[in-house]
Amino acid sequence: MSEQLWTAVDSYICDLLAPGDPALDAALEASAAAGLPSIQVAPNQGKLLQLLARIQGARSILEIGTLGGYSTIWLARALPPEGRLITLEADPKHAEVARANFARAGLAGQIELRLGQALDTLPQLSMERLGPFDLFFIDADKANIPAYFNFALGLSRRGSLIIVDNVVRKGAVIDPDSADPDVKGVRRFNEILSCETRVDATAIQTVGGKGYDGFALVLVTADP
Repeated sequence: MSEQLWTAVDSYICDLLAPGDPALDAALEASAAAGLPSIQVAPNQGKLLQLLARIQGARSILEIGTLGGYSTIWLARALPPEGRLITLEADPKHAEVARANFARAGLAGQIELRLGQALDTLPQLSMERLGPFDLFFIDADKANIPAYFNFALGLSRRGSLIIVDNVVRKGAVIDPDSADPDVKGVRRFNEILSCETRVDATAIQTVGGKGYDGFALVLVTADP
């Protein structure tokens, strides 16, 4: 098996089941033109996020890590008209591109982007009593995943779904001696999950156009 084959299969699946549209395509093009890193989810992964939000019946979503807003658009399209999505982004340039992409997609009224370090903006959400959220998507710096997860848990309810991206790190997650802060953050997150009695969780490995990685799915089973 090769990454070239994974990418070809991704293209096949996306062409049939997650085809692009003007807003999503424009979001990718604008992000690339602005020099943003091409680390957003793949189209079929975006469609998976959207389907999970629809299955969840999500009316409120919190995303940690906006980048150019590609995954945000997928998620926001799962919301009912009165639903809301708050997305947190630390980089002003990324935020500027994302806001333009939301407006182009006709979603500016449903999406609120908060600029700043997530470890600063998350406590503000708690103070403003904006939870509980029905669904969380954590796709930011991996070293801080444990802290992001703890905040998400505090902003959740019984039945909330927390999705965490990039938890396999090309297999490096199994290395207990890794000095990589991202790997260490993911390993610590997994250790927290294994001991947290208020959730039920699993992780799956993924391959495709974005390489070898994985998602963690966490169902909150008790009120925080």
